[in-house]
Amino acid sequence: MLGEDLEWFTTLAELERVGAAAERLHIAQPTLSRMLARLERRIGVELFDRSGKRITLNEFGRIYYEHARRAQSELDAAERAVADLADPAEGVLRLSFQHSFGGSLVPQLISGFRRGSGRITVTLWQGAAEVVTKRVLDGDADLGIVSPRPAVAGVGWRTVLRQPLVLAVPPDHRLAGRRQVRLAELADAEFITMHQGFGMRRIFDELCAAADIRPRIAFESSALVTVAGLVSAGLGVAILPGADLPSAGPLSGPVAVPLADAGAARAVGLVWSAAARPSDAVRRFRDFTEDWAQRHGAIP
Repeated sequence: MLGEDLEWFTTLAELERVGAAAERLHIAQPTLSRMLARLERRIGVELFDRSGKRITLNEFGRIYYEHARRAQSELDAAERAVADLADPAEGVLRLSFQHSFGGSLVPQLISGFRRGSGRITVTLWQGAAEVVTKRVLDGDADLGIVSPRPAVAGVGWRTVLRQPLVLAVPPDHRLAGRRQVRLAELADAEFITMHQGFGMRRIFDELCAAADIRPRIAFESSALVTVAGLVSAGLGVAILPGADLPSAGPLSGPVAVPLADAGAARAVGLVWSAAARPSDAVRRFRDFTEDWAQRHGAIP
């Protein structure tokens, strides 16, 4: 299929109405019906189930649609890359994010984005989740990467990935060998956590409330690596993202024990001001991030 063929098929697959698809594509309905019939004859199977004026993707159609959508995305990326090479784009993207995403996620996103983004300048700022969200709403940042989803109005959200949470304990802790643990078992434990205003602190407070425990907090910090180090030194336990458990330097640990509590995961997402008009650079980064999330299985 060429680019135009991909466009009409994906439009028809998403709307599942020939009339509506023809109107959007600015072509006659009989023409679109003939295009579909010609495609189905070439493939050798019907891609839609028919019921009156309604058509619905069948099993063959869903497979074909997924491949067509990915092919369209690749062609769009190729056209942007060629256009940027011939006439490089310019623009500025101001990205704010939490400290814990600076080691892996943000570098991955920026690296992938810049390979096809032309001469777009990306400026970075790091801070607590609440501050990142405020910068986006105040217009000091175009986009933010935070967790969990902000509980304020006026913020757009797109999930980038989901990270399971674990209980981080010292190597010699009584729970270090457990396959999983529930927070309710830790009512008497001393916790090390983030300061108020940080995303992991909000998640920690919500998990403790759901487990009906009032945690005893031994230390608070503004960096996950410090939290991990304090745990490794035997000064308490902590709830941390398990995918990228921060290193404790020369200390041995901490040990990660999976949490069995419902909701023991954090959603990491891209946020923007719903009231702001996005620049071309911002739109392109949002689109790239959605594609990245789909490729990494974060969203269906």
